[in-house]
Amino acid sequence: MSLSIRFYGDQILREKAQPVENIDGKIVKLLSDMRETMHAASGVGLAGNQIGVPLQLIAVINPETGEDLLLINPRIQSLGEEKEVEEEGCLSFPQIFSKVERPRKATVEAFTPSGKEIVIEAEGFLARILQHEIDHLQGILFIDRLSPRRRLLVAGKLRKINSYGREDANR
Repeated sequence: MSLSIRFYGDQILREKAQPVENIDGKIVKLLSDMRETMHAASGVGLAGNQIGVPLQLIAVINPETGEDLLLINPRIQSLGEEKEVEEEGCLSFPQIFSKVERPRKATVEAFTPSGKEIVIEAEGFLARILQHEIDHLQGILFIDRLSPRRRLLVAGKLRKINSYGREDANR
């Protein structure tokens, strides 16, 4: 089932997500629905807050393998020192893309829907996706990582999304 994506201006995007205490059928179904929603929206990642559920859940696509990763309570264990600047977008910010600096490598630990603890050694685009989605779980949005100049450049579109939602973001 495809879920509704929350847009910039919705307060839940600024909330810190709570850890999942018990992996049950509801959590597994929710992650499956998040995966479907992410694909339907042509996204590469989706966090619980973005669908109005403040739980530490993310769905991401591994760009190298095409595999979907459904992660519970993901946590960044370490970040590489080398940084890179690449363009990012977000399903909660339709029509907005901007360059963001992030570490090129990230080590993330999480649980799978079956309850197995895993560690993901990611670099490049996958590391960026994981950092972006884990930021969401902390109430941090990718626009928060923009330079003041870049943020000023997208301010008009942000106001439109905040006022109208996705359908009128192009006005």
